[in-house]
Amino acid sequence: MDNLKAAQNVSYGIEKIFADAEDFFPINGTDYVEFYVGNAKQAAHYYKTAFGFQSLAYAGLETGSRDRTSYVLVQDKIRLVLTTALNSDNPVAEHVKKHGDAVKVIALWVDDATEAFNITVQRGAKPYMEPREESDAHGHVVRSGIHTYGDTVHIFVERKNYNGIFLPGYTAWNSTYNPPQKGFRYIDHMVGNVELGEMNTWADFYRRTMGFANLVTFDDKDISTQYTALMSKVMSNGNGRIKFPLNEPAKGIKKSQIEEFLDFYEGPGCQHIAIATNDIVNSVRDMRNSGVEFLYVPGEYYDTVANRVGEIDEDLAILKELGIMVDRDEEGYLLQIFTRPVEDRPTLFFEVIQRKGAKSFGKGNFKALFESIEAEQERRGTL
Repeated sequence: MDNLKAAQNVSYGIEKIFADAEDFFPINGTDYVEFYVGNAKQAAHYYKTAFGFQSLAYAGLETGSRDRTSYVLVQDKIRLVLTTALNSDNPVAEHVKKHGDAVKVIALWVDDATEAFNITVQRGAKPYMEPREESDAHGHVVRSGIHTYGDTVHIFVERKNYNGIFLPGYTAWNSTYNPPQKGFRYIDHMVGNVELGEMNTWADFYRRTMGFANLVTFDDKDISTQYTALMSKVMSNGNGRIKFPLNEPAKGIKKSQIEEFLDFYEGPGCQHIAIATNDIVNSVRDMRNSGVEFLYVPGEYYDTVANRVGEIDEDLAILKELGIMVDRDEEGYLLQIFTRPVEDRPTLFFEVIQRKGAKSFGKGNFKALFESIEAEQERRGTL
């Protein structure tokens, strides 16, 4: 019980940090995440089958888009846009050639996209998209955008004057194939991997341009194994709806997972997307039955869980069977699990998370998680 008491006494000062965020402009949440992919039609089938996303909207040749095709998927508050190029001389194709299938756009829902653009650019952000109004019979949307780490961008979306299916230029995507949803509700956080020495640069970027605050910092003593280590800072806006952990490698005996990502991604980028559920056991069981592969958690991990986290609502035997990890902070506990990379390159993966009061990120699971990732790296010959 000493470990449990220690965990309960840990204080990240999270509520104070939320209050300390200046929020130079309101951010209501994640509007959508856009992937640039080699084949959007096939990628859409995968995310529908494996993750339970539903068909929402489509843009392509039939809607007047001459250079790219996009499929939009939805599950509760999560919208994924999968975009592919229609010719080789295209920025989408260039992005896929360099990075593989990957996150290009993290779109943020704002009250005023022009204000968001002006404030961030005035405070040092590099412009990506000047504010522009896009309209159709359902009203108009204003979008703007800025560059962030690597080739990743933020697009600010103002949609208060729009009631269409998604955005102007898209039509409803009616499909006879929509497998059951898997209980995902919203994006909890999105993690970016940056080069050695750049974590503080990008943490300062979010603080300076958007008024984010540093929610929690993990150093190489927190996130390390016998062989590898990394450092991380979690940046958050004031309402806590947007959380961006930023990772950089730390010196170790062997190549860390961050270095492996940077090598195969060929630069900084989005490492993983954490999606929230209210029933992680059923979500994970359904995903496994749909072919999703998860990182292996050694059975001995569960020998000490009860002592470390105390009483929980879930059956520990079922969590062990499914490989779901548990951690506790002073606010409650959380359950989490990580997929293997969903691309052939060892880059992007997903986290499934259920929060039972906890507001932290599973610090107590780091050692087991990173040993599991190292085992995967060793099999790939990249450790």
